[in-house]
Amino acid sequence: MQMTRQWQTETIGPDADLKIGEARIPEVSATMVRVRTQAVSLNFRDRLVLESGMGLPLKFPFVPASDMAGVVEAVGPDVTRFKPGDRVISTFSPDWIEGRGPGTARTPHYRTRGGFYPGVLSEHTVLSEQWFTRAPDTLDAAEASTLPCAGLTAWFALIECGRLKAGDKVLVQGTGGVALFGLQIAKAHGAEVFITSGSTEKLERASELGADHLINRRDGDWVERLYHLTGDYGADHVLEIVGGPHLGQALKAVAVNGRISVIGVFEGFDVSGPAAPFLLKAPIVQGISVGHRRALEDLVRAVDRTGLKPVIDKRYAFEELPQALDHLYRGPFGKVVIEF
Repeated sequence: MQMTRQWQTETIGPDADLKIGEARIPEVSATMVRVRTQAVSLNFRDRLVLESGMGLPLKFPFVPASDMAGVVEAVGPDVTRFKPGDRVISTFSPDWIEGRGPGTARTPHYRTRGGFYPGVLSEHTVLSEQWFTRAPDTLDAAEASTLPCAGLTAWFALIECGRLKAGDKVLVQGTGGVALFGLQIAKAHGAEVFITSGSTEKLERASELGADHLINRRDGDWVERLYHLTGDYGADHVLEIVGGPHLGQALKAVAVNGRISVIGVFEGFDVSGPAAPFLLKAPIVQGISVGHRRALEDLVRAVDRTGLKPVIDKRYAFEELPQALDHLYRGPFGKVVIEF
């Protein structure tokens, strides 16, 4: 019987008892593939799941995190998508291949890795070939591991749903993983990017990534600053990453007939904002729940063609998960990654 090491917890809460344990590696059969994990990228959502469970039916011992990159070690006899040696990345929502998302009005779908399904902080996994896609040729494992959630969320908002075009004005809030992917994807498509942050240092680093306009939200009303920079036009695309009542600021910032992609929940799950700009500007306000596998495959191709390099703030060793989570809590510039 082969065993694998993995991070596990038997409890959920601020003091979740994360520890390294062992689990049996299942046999590889039918359409299953065995993947050796090389890197795992952490997301703010991972923190929420560990602290609250997010109302999900977690199975214990629970293995956290949703985003990984690895190498296929073995395949079942019916596998057609991969062969041993292929580099792969996980899909965030394994049941969502393309088109309309699964679920119903009563019960929206939220069956994702590191939640309803076990997470990826394990040295080996044996899962259906449908749960993976090929990794970009131009990225190392740590960089590739940042695509399934943060990268795809920005891509789905701006490209899959937003139909971003050259010359569009894009407002990015903050300098976390999704925000910096939004910046880089927008620039690769010829957009004009406005970025907000409370840190002068982080704004300067964002400028080096190609941001056209830097707005320090601690220096007065950032929406007024956006109006000034755009001649009162506003932003065609707003990546609303803050959440809660901050949606009201996004409604002020968005251009007439623009688009707001609601992504983050840093300030709460109950979003709110004034009706007047919502009615008078008639923007599209769309919730973004990461995205489907086909869009992830599109993103992988775009990464290889454009040379986009994900921003990793720091790489940690497998044994350093607690330190990596602490870094995540502090607010990284880009992504925090665990390397195996």
